[in-house]
Amino acid sequence: MNDFSTYVIETHNLSKAYKEVQALNGLNLKVKQHSIFGFLGPNGAGKSTTIKLLLGLIQPSGGQATIFGMDIQKGSVSIRKRIGYLSQNPSYYEHMTGPKDLIEARVEEMLEMVGLEDKADRPVRGFSGGERQRLGIAQAQVNYPDLLILDEPAASLDPQGRHDVLDVMERLQKYTTIFYSTHILDDVQRVSDTVAILNQGKLIAEAPIEELLADDGCSTMYDVTITSEDMTAIATAQDRVTAQPWVQNLSITKENGIIRWQVSVNDDSMAEDLLLKLILADKRMKVNHFSRKTYDLEEVFLELVGKENRK
Repeated sequence: MNDFSTYVIETHNLSKAYKEVQALNGLNLKVKQHSIFGFLGPNGAGKSTTIKLLLGLIQPSGGQATIFGMDIQKGSVSIRKRIGYLSQNPSYYEHMTGPKDLIEARVEEMLEMVGLEDKADRPVRGFSGGERQRLGIAQAQVNYPDLLILDEPAASLDPQGRHDVLDVMERLQKYTTIFYSTHILDDVQRVSDTVAILNQGKLIAEAPIEELLADDGCSTMYDVTITSEDMTAIATAQDRVTAQPWVQNLSITKENGIIRWQVSVNDDSMAEDLLLKLILADKRMKVNHFSRKTYDLEEVFLELVGKENRK
């Protein structure tokens, strides 16, 4: 039976300073049990510092954190017994094989889970980058941890290697909670259910990924493709749209006789009800595409980090 609440990790104003450099500043996180929690940020944002603090490898300068309900300083030894960890660049004894004789049943189970069951007798020096990472995950998972911490698990891999590692992570979710740092945003959007973004040591966003993509701090944007040739009708429609108080901006591009509008709004419900009607109020107007723009995580990330850096 687990002796912790819904949250496997909780931090409260967790901070770390190195002399005059504030590597981490007042971090507040909550990581739910059995989530795949993507921890994002530019290089130097404080991701590795956070992981070292959680693992008890360094001591905080301020604030506190708990894992499994235990304080990360007072309960460090007990916590680490229940954590699996994969560093960004795992090291192996190159002559060794994928360990098949030690606690054999469990090892075979893990090798099969990460797709390496047919390579158990091969020396590690012959493994590809993706195979090494999957072996590292198997090694981190071998003791049935309640929490798996992965530091940039797919950073140096080719697309196939990244795909394989992400597949393993998805399969492990039902057994454990996964907290991983990365800068590969496509990977996060594929497998994570919750995302936190760190910048210059400060948390600037934390939310379920669907919520973050829906409410990204950007305006809601609509894409409209117009094929009308009557420029007077188009100009009049443009005036009708931009006159609305909920329309923030309308940008226009034209290519091969096709006119594309991008309309940013601050009231999505008004736009859903009225925008297309306003455009088509004149029968001379012809619209062959109308949709709400969907944001990807890279756009959200750049917008949030850029906004924070401009403060």
